[in-house]
Amino acid sequence: MRKIWLKVNDFNKELITFALEKGIKDFFVIDQKVGEKIEALGKVNIYRESDVIIYKYKDKSDEAKIEKLSKDKPLILKSESWEIIPWENLVAKNIDFFVIIKDFDDFKTASGVLEKGVNGIILDIDSIEILSKILKELEAQKIKIPLSRAKVVNIKVLDSGDRVCIDTCNLMGLGEGILVGSSSNFLFLVHSESIENPYCDPRPFRVNAGAVYAYTMVDLDKTKYLSELKSGDEILIVNHKGEIRKGIIGRCKIETRPLILIEAEADGEVHSIILQNAETINLVDTEGKPVSVTKLKKGDEVLVFIEKGARHFGIKIEENIIEK
Repeated sequence: MRKIWLKVNDFNKELITFALEKGIKDFFVIDQKVGEKIEALGKVNIYRESDVIIYKYKDKSDEAKIEKLSKDKPLILKSESWEIIPWENLVAKNIDFFVIIKDFDDFKTASGVLEKGVNGIILDIDSIEILSKILKELEAQKIKIPLSRAKVVNIKVLDSGDRVCIDTCNLMGLGEGILVGSSSNFLFLVHSESIENPYCDPRPFRVNAGAVYAYTMVDLDKTKYLSELKSGDEILIVNHKGEIRKGIIGRCKIETRPLILIEAEADGEVHSIILQNAETINLVDTEGKPVSVTKLKKGDEVLVFIEKGARHFGIKIEENIIEK
């Protein structure tokens, strides 16, 4: 579950202010004047009925139409009553849709579909207490991705090249960084500069991410080249447990620096990453600790994210592809 909107029927300044303070920026309104009042409180996204598709789900025969509609506008599904199996069918097909939540029990049901939940919920709630309870539960349900062990099989010092240093609007801690790699389906966990070292002060908002050509994961379903990133973009922050959260890029610095190639093997495949050759650049070992690229040696194990399939313009697709 990644998208949360608050449905506002009547202007309740206390509730809306609380939602804004907790990070909700998307509001679904019926009344134009209510939307204008919300916009006066801060920078928000207002969705009206003309901005979405509201579809009444009847049975399995609707699924093909729902999938098509979901690609045009945000899709809100309604039904006569809560029916778990239809939601499971749609989630299993990675169809993007919203459901309307009226209480905490509805939320628990929607967030538990196939253990990952529906993609979006619209909270039709007038109680700060219930909204707070739902947001706390969401925080506790941090999405996790499976990280794997990869054994280092080759290390090669390279000449200088252009690398990207990413400064985020987020502070990162021990065992936390971003996923980067030469292949979009085999990404190394590159550690943030949040650790003490004898060479420079910690920069817990920074990841020295790698060469300009490399991929990084910006969402669960999308990658970008490091060279494409810019101020204001979102990026996926990941820790050694596989827990993820969204980060915001403050700036990216592309500079020419000495580079180092690291190749690692997992599941019978060897993939690589090219990073700056410096003591302060770290991958993450299997215990969640940073390991400097200058101290890394053959046989060491590091954490990686492996994904089946390929990507087209950063979007996940089913295709066989060989990258060397």
